[in-house]
Amino acid sequence: IRQKDCWSGSTWTIEDEDQLAELLARVAIGQSRTVERILRATGDLPARYAQGKRQIEETFGLEVVETRHALRSADWINRNPQARAEDLNEAFADPTIKAIISNIGGEDSVRILPWIDYEVIWSNPKIFMGYSDTTVSLFAILKAGVVPFYGPAVLSAFAENGGIFPYLKYGLEKICFQTEPAGVLKPNEDGWSNERLEWDNESLLSQKRQLKLSTGWRWLQGEGLVGGHLMGGCVEVLEFIKATPVWPDAHAWKGCLLFLETSEEKMTPMILRRNLRNYGAQGILANCAGVMLGRPYDDVYWEEYDEVLLQVIRDELGLQIPIVSGMDFGHSEPMLTLPIGVQAELDCDAKEFRIVEAAVS
Repeated sequence: IRQKDCWSGSTWTIEDEDQLAELLARVAIGQSRTVERILRATGDLPARYAQGKRQIEETFGLEVVETRHALRSADWINRNPQARAEDLNEAFADPTIKAIISNIGGEDSVRILPWIDYEVIWSNPKIFMGYSDTTVSLFAILKAGVVPFYGPAVLSAFAENGGIFPYLKYGLEKICFQTEPAGVLKPNEDGWSNERLEWDNESLLSQKRQLKLSTGWRWLQGEGLVGGHLMGGCVEVLEFIKATPVWPDAHAWKGCLLFLETSEEKMTPMILRRNLRNYGAQGILANCAGVMLGRPYDDVYWEEYDEVLLQVIRDELGLQIPIVSGMDFGHSEPMLTLPIGVQAELDCDAKEFRIVEAAVS
């Protein structure tokens, strides 16, 4: 499998059907970072992790193995950023591993960047998936020339109380388990949740979370059909990597469909406005094909976020590019999986979001 140029629309190639059958046959689970002060690491939540591992294997027919340090405590993970990078490098170098899924996000994956082996990643391309603070690692994978996947993590989504959400399964299978373009990705109509059920309470693992009504995606402006490669991630974490070696140059953003989402920290509208103005100052907004915003955590500030998007993009920059908000990705369960660098479309007339290039082949 090789990805030659993540900006040109090239896709991975597999030489024969046996390779294809094994594409996701074995998955390595890695610790993205310590989650000290926010969540505990996988090693501190053995029952929650076991549920995620079991539900991945039962739902998708995969074999799950752990990286060397994935089950360490939060304290150990915090003290050993190099070891976390080594886990990532080793998982890419291991030919028996076909995909890598982050256990959880956090706030300091930027600390592992000095030890990332880009040549190993380039030479052994495979699916790498996560969200939130894993945005850092995803952009490192992108720098290496491999398409990364902004999607579910083990402790949050795959270990979902009472079983993996059907909508998550729908989106992941369309992106990662078929060699054709995913085509139209529909909004979630089954309901969403940010209900907090404590992960260390084993009695709650089988208790399904209460769902809130899905109200659909909001098409704030734009007309016709636009397309471009997907670029984006968690707004807070993207701030961490600006001016680092993994921040893409202007060419990488040109013509993209920019997707952004905010975390459980519930960024205020004022901060979102300031961050968007930075994308305007960099020329990213003027050169992108459209902007997509994920549903905010607990749906807090959704009206204010819509106002901020229109204020910065339409009123201040004078841009008429499509803007869609309230989409089903990021810190709201269940979530879609978005392949970064892969071609997609926003059809404003049909109000459809499509993936028009295969993410795997």
